[in-house]
Amino acid sequence: MTVRELPQIRREDRGLPVLGRALAYARDPVALFERQWEHYGPVAPLRGLGGTWVMLLGPDACQAAFQNGEKAFANGPAWSQLVGPFFDRGLMLLDFDEHRLHRRIMQEAFTRPRLEGYAGGMHPAIERGLATWAPASGFRSYPALKQLTLDIAADIFMGGAEDATPEEMERVNRAFVACVQAAGAMVRKDLPLTRWGRAHRGREVLEQWLRHYLPSRRARLTDDLFSQLCHIETDGGERFSDDDVVNHMIFLMMAAHDTSTITLSTMLQHLGQHPGWQERCRAESAALGPRPSLAELDGLISLDLVMKECLRLRAPVPVVVRQTVKDVVVEGVRIPADTFVIVAAQFSHLRPDLWTDPTSFDPERFSEVRREDRSHRFAWEPFGGGVHKCLGLFFAGMEVKAVMHHLLRSHEWSVDPSYVAPLNNHSLPFPTDGQPIDLRTRP
Repeated sequence: MTVRELPQIRREDRGLPVLGRALAYARDPVALFERQWEHYGPVAPLRGLGGTWVMLLGPDACQAAFQNGEKAFANGPAWSQLVGPFFDRGLMLLDFDEHRLHRRIMQEAFTRPRLEGYAGGMHPAIERGLATWAPASGFRSYPALKQLTLDIAADIFMGGAEDATPEEMERVNRAFVACVQAAGAMVRKDLPLTRWGRAHRGREVLEQWLRHYLPSRRARLTDDLFSQLCHIETDGGERFSDDDVVNHMIFLMMAAHDTSTITLSTMLQHLGQHPGWQERCRAESAALGPRPSLAELDGLISLDLVMKECLRLRAPVPVVVRQTVKDVVVEGVRIPADTFVIVAAQFSHLRPDLWTDPTSFDPERFSEVRREDRSHRFAWEPFGGGVHKCLGLFFAGMEVKAVMHHLLRSHEWSVDPSYVAPLNNHSLPFPTDGQPIDLRTRP
């Protein structure tokens, strides 16, 4: 195989000094993906923050980074550039042997029996949250979902923050938002009135909040994830330190409620715009009781198809980042060591050579008859792949289905057919319109 050197960045693609193409990504990620593909192909140089980055496009290039057969791609150095101070030592920021050890301990908290316990425990939080959803034309669904998923995380991950007030939980929510939005910061110093500065304050809030509850979780083993992380131990006797527990809890709670909110809001939009699918999903939920088990949630086939299609159309994490720790060849192009790499999974989800009419909402494409996701092993990769594939993907699917199950039984809604939500890129605040829906209570 002939190996080519990384092409030079075209003059018109250089963007602004220092910022490079960061603003283009913030404005329209998909448009940037398309432009990069047209100009450079699957291994595309990109002027980014601090120098030249490389964008990997298409399922073959993404597969090379996710499977990482040559151990050339590392997570920690790359994510540290974007959110490192705020999700320090979270599982996503660890690599190789250290990552393997922490993942082996943590996966004990996501076994099937524990997921069954979490499924039973989240129904009360969902019922309490949805009871506050008042029927309205133009109901702001995104912030309501954001609060709901945080409340679920507090119940399931924390066992209920027993002495937390609503004002404190709102402060925690704002802290998580600040930490996530730091990824899009242009000024990366701890200065007042900057995203980076707000994220530093947010991290302090989260650490203080979790350390307040840490002694009680160490003292007694309970079913919540916080307590599990304090007590789980591998067969070899490996356990987490207090700092490990806090770091992993901050990352897991962020991932659990941020990504679930995005998926749920996308499902609300498309089910509101496609009433036939809403009724089809409602009929399946109506056949179950109000608090289904994990196995019953798994059996909501139509809801599963809708969820997968919404994850395709709007991946909660449209790109992930890596840094090369040595020279590596991807799709015939040499990427030098110490290069920051953007793995653009969302681009694969929208390719016409992999999907029929890729921009349309068509959940049946995931049905057993069609299975368009089998066109390539990495055609659909909302949870990543390889050793860093999302550890909580089954928990996330369970949570999303549980929320939608309750919502379908208690409410109906519609959405303007012309409404288009912005593709999430984790650098923007909440949608300014709050993603409005016309919400009605079912008899």
